[in-house]
Amino acid sequence: MVLFLKKKAMRASTYDKVCSLAYCLILYVQLVFASAISTETDALLKWKASIQNQTQLQNLTSWTYLPSNKAINSSSNPEAIANPCNIWSGISCNTAGSISKINLTKSGLQGTLHEFSFLSFPNVEYIDLSRNKIYGAIPPQISSLSKLIYLDLSDNKLSGKIPPEIGFLTNLQNLYLYTNKLNGSVPQEIGQLKSLLVLNLMENRLSGPLPMSIGNLSKLQFIQLRDNQLSGSIPQVIENLMNLVVLRLARNNFTGHLPQNLCRGGLLANFTANGNRLIGRIPESLRNCTTLYRVRLDGNQLTGNISEDFGVYPKLDYINLSNNRFYGELSHKWGRSLQLTNLEIAGNNVTGSIPPEIGNLTQLHLLNLSSNHLVGKIPMELGRLTSLVRLILNNNQLSGGIPQELGSLTHLDYLDLSTNKLSQSIPSSLGNFVQMHHMNLSNNKLSHGTPTKLGRLVQLSVLDLSHNNLAEEIPTEFSKLGSLVTLNISHNNLSGVIPENFVELRGLEFVDISYNQLRGPIPHNKAFQEAPIEALQGNKALCGNVTGLHPCNNSPVEKKHNSKIGFKVVYCLIMLPVLGAFMLAFYGIFITLRRKRESQQEEQSDIHPKEFELRAISIFDGKVLYEEIIRATEDFDAAYCIGRGAVGSVYKAKLPSDDLVAVKKLHIPCDGVWRKEFLNEVRALTEIRHRNIVKLYGFCSHARHSFLVYEYLERGSLFSILCNDEEARKFDWIKRVNIIKGVAHGLSYMHHDVSLPIVHRDISSKNILLDTEYEAHISDFGTAKILDYESSNWTAVVGTIGYIAPELAYTLKVTEKCDVYGFGVLALEVIKGKYPSNLVGSALSSAIWGGKMLGDVLDDRLAHPTGKILDEVVTILKLAVACLHENPELRPTMHDISCNNTNLPYTERQIEG
Repeated sequence: MVLFLKKKAMRASTYDKVCSLAYCLILYVQLVFASAISTETDALLKWKASIQNQTQLQNLTSWTYLPSNKAINSSSNPEAIANPCNIWSGISCNTAGSISKINLTKSGLQGTLHEFSFLSFPNVEYIDLSRNKIYGAIPPQISSLSKLIYLDLSDNKLSGKIPPEIGFLTNLQNLYLYTNKLNGSVPQEIGQLKSLLVLNLMENRLSGPLPMSIGNLSKLQFIQLRDNQLSGSIPQVIENLMNLVVLRLARNNFTGHLPQNLCRGGLLANFTANGNRLIGRIPESLRNCTTLYRVRLDGNQLTGNISEDFGVYPKLDYINLSNNRFYGELSHKWGRSLQLTNLEIAGNNVTGSIPPEIGNLTQLHLLNLSSNHLVGKIPMELGRLTSLVRLILNNNQLSGGIPQELGSLTHLDYLDLSTNKLSQSIPSSLGNFVQMHHMNLSNNKLSHGTPTKLGRLVQLSVLDLSHNNLAEEIPTEFSKLGSLVTLNISHNNLSGVIPENFVELRGLEFVDISYNQLRGPIPHNKAFQEAPIEALQGNKALCGNVTGLHPCNNSPVEKKHNSKIGFKVVYCLIMLPVLGAFMLAFYGIFITLRRKRESQQEEQSDIHPKEFELRAISIFDGKVLYEEIIRATEDFDAAYCIGRGAVGSVYKAKLPSDDLVAVKKLHIPCDGVWRKEFLNEVRALTEIRHRNIVKLYGFCSHARHSFLVYEYLERGSLFSILCNDEEARKFDWIKRVNIIKGVAHGLSYMHHDVSLPIVHRDISSKNILLDTEYEAHISDFGTAKILDYESSNWTAVVGTIGYIAPELAYTLKVTEKCDVYGFGVLALEVIKGKYPSNLVGSALSSAIWGGKMLGDVLDDRLAHPTGKILDEVVTILKLAVACLHENPELRPTMHDISCNNTNLPYTERQIEG
């Protein structure tokens, strides 16, 4: 018994010791954990204290020792009071409770990294401090983050050199240091980052040669070094990077030859080395690299036979070989790269003719073969390139006529066929280029008259027909070119007088009509009246109040008619007062009778409208159509209502002729002054004719009914499509970009191309209607304001909440910049797929659109855009941000935006190398 008790006591003692040891171990772990958390917390708070604008940053308000209300009220999680893992913005922890992720991108931080204690974060795997205002050097202590996988310090103001200690981050997979002010060379130690997948150092001030150690990064897939000052040759060891997909070296000072086995891994898709000083031929591995998607080698000194050094690239979307020293003829094999949207081989020594197989590239948006030695005719097969936006063939030796088939290129915006040997007449089919902004046919041998159909090109801003053999008179239809800024028809054989209606070309700024056979007065608009004599000289008998010209009343032409004119003046002086007296008496009688009749009509309960104007459909009779609309909608029964707004309700009406129209029944108050003002504005709107503005067929104004008759657009509003997931998925990026372009063109027309600018005042997704082809049409002008710069434009605030310009909170003066703001919101909404509430009103700059942030603003119902369309989306976003500037004076005009939209894919900086 005693032995049993002793054994039991021994077991109890052992158990107590084990429990005590376990308790001590748990206590130790908790103390270590608490100490680690305390160390990390202290380090973050110390760095926060060094941030200059910390009190203004919402993201850092949670960074405090003081508990939040949530933490105080949380009995289930008392540790939350001191644990940054739970409540600190931008901080995440691993399962052990140690900080593993710091994400403070776009937080407005302004300060340095000198007080950031890297040693205090042994378990951090992810740091993103991009898009802030962090300046100073990158501390060498960053090497202590031994577990770091992802480091993004891009788009800040960091300076100094990349510390060689960065080579100790051997687990690093993604390194983003782009868009800073870093200088010096790329450190040799970067070759120690054996796990690296992405290296992005673009847009810095880095110089010197690339280190040979870069060849050690066998896992590297993405190298972005463009826009630096790097020099020397591209290391041959780069061919060891078997997983390389993207290599961007544009706009540096690289010299020498391209590496021989550049596409050795067979994965290279994006290779851009434009804007360097490279020489030699294209390596064979690049010729056989069928994975290529985007290639830019323009602006170098590369040479070789262009028909031999390039192969067939089934995935190729974009290639630019311009401004090199390539020679030889264009191969028919280019016609087999069927995905091409951009083909540029300008400024070389290419000879021969343009292969007709180019006509197979039906996805092509830009074809630029200018400044070569091409001969022969322009292939009529180019008429099959129905997606073409820019055709540039100038400065060659092309001959024959301009193919009639080019008239099929209805999306063409820019045409330059100048400085060739083209002959015959200008085909009338060129009048189909309704989206054309720039046409240059100068320095050829074109003859006969100028087609009147060119007057259809209402978007045209530049027209150059100079140095040809054009004859006959200037078409009066040219007066319809309301967007024209530059007109050059000099050095031809044009005769007759300049059409009087040229005075309507109010936007014209530069004109040259010299060396023709023109006579008579010059038009009374700014461009002609302020033109230098050099732009008018060399004609028969031009006259006008311009230095160097005879006054019109002394010209030979005028002298011939002086006696007749004098007689007419005397006759008018006698007869006009007599006729005026008769007309005044007649008008008084007419007004008296009309008022009497109107007062009688107002007493009738059921009467036809006294006024119905249809200006676009001349086959309709106003009164008959009124009755048909009443019958078609069963006197505006709710069953036919397809939309309601503050101004009125919209009804769908099918007429006996099977025409569909949209009828907006207006909620017009009885106030006569309001009615008169509204009708005056509606009458002005009937003069608007633009493909991106809904057609107003007519209106009815009466005590019983007041309604507008519009064209019916099948797809309904942009808002309804974005709200419907199924429809939104069909609404791809190309359609979305075209919608934004269409709205920009329509607003530009309203602001800049009509006699009195019209401000819509309610640009929103609900007021953009789409037809079957997804063409945008601006609708709902019930809130529109016609601007008269000689009178007051102060008015009440109208529009849709969220799209109203911020300045209307403190001023009621309406300007075109109110629409520009609404357009910016709309553009973001189209790209994001919903109203961009988290973006509008932010302190944004165009620099934020790019890189990884792009994913935050794209509609996640669609696959991310790539290639050219990605460039367009990025540029649209930058334009949208510019439109949202708080200061309306700093917003672009819709004309600027419209022109930029049109040329999105084609400017040097917009397509990044």
